[in-house]
Amino acid sequence: MTPAELLAHYDNGQPWPAAGGSDSAHDVAQAYQAALAVRQLRLDRGELPQGFKIGFTNRGIWQRYNVTAPIWGTVWNTTLVFCEGEGEVALRAVCQPRIEPETVFGMRASPKADATLDDMFDAIEWMAPGFEIVQSHLPGWKFATPDAVRDGALHARLLVGRRVAVRDVASSAAQLDALLARTGVVLRCGTREVERGVGSNVLDSPLRALHHFLLELRQCPGAPALLPGDVVTTGTWTDACPVAAGETWSAAFDSPLTPLQVRFS
Repeated sequence: MTPAELLAHYDNGQPWPAAGGSDSAHDVAQAYQAALAVRQLRLDRGELPQGFKIGFTNRGIWQRYNVTAPIWGTVWNTTLVFCEGEGEVALRAVCQPRIEPETVFGMRASPKADATLDDMFDAIEWMAPGFEIVQSHLPGWKFATPDAVRDGALHARLLVGRRVAVRDVASSAAQLDALLARTGVVLRCGTREVERGVGSNVLDSPLRALHHFLLELRQCPGAPALLPGDVVTTGTWTDACPVAAGETWSAAFDSPLTPLQVRFS
């Protein structure tokens, strides 16, 4: 499909007519160029990029979704919502929506080209619990990695909860890395427990997921830079769970992250 057709399916929430092709590195590179072309169309119509999402950082679900590495995409002013612990997200035009509990970082600086974990820590301003609402325009969530990349890295919406300055909870990269790696979450739909997860599920810790993303971003021709003020959500701690309008979901994160609840309309 052309970039205009990809964007039209995003806007109307209708599935794609057919699956994509193989999962070669060449196909993934081409898929990123298609995604960047869609990004330009969204810029042209007035949408504003607010940062990035990192997908498939949870190695535990790779086999289930037929992927072998993380992917990334853009978060927009039209897809990003902040709250202080409880929020609402509309599912209109979201295709086969699923929910993912994640850690979100807010950047205060652009990390240098050869950034270490210490450099990444220095570049972060805040962190927060988040719910990313992901989608797939292929039936049954059956796709290859290039399809997922072309599909906006499956990003639909991002709800960000209460933000906390990282320097209020950790004094170094090593401390933040270890803290988030052992932080747990319980995901619920209403009062029913659905799944449990831990920060180490995402490439060993959300900080390491952010570091990996930076390296991948800079290897992609034509990709935008990671900028001060950008929001980056670092990948799901559990499997992605189907959601529907009328449901209320919550994530009970361990400290230093705070609980987060979302109502779907």
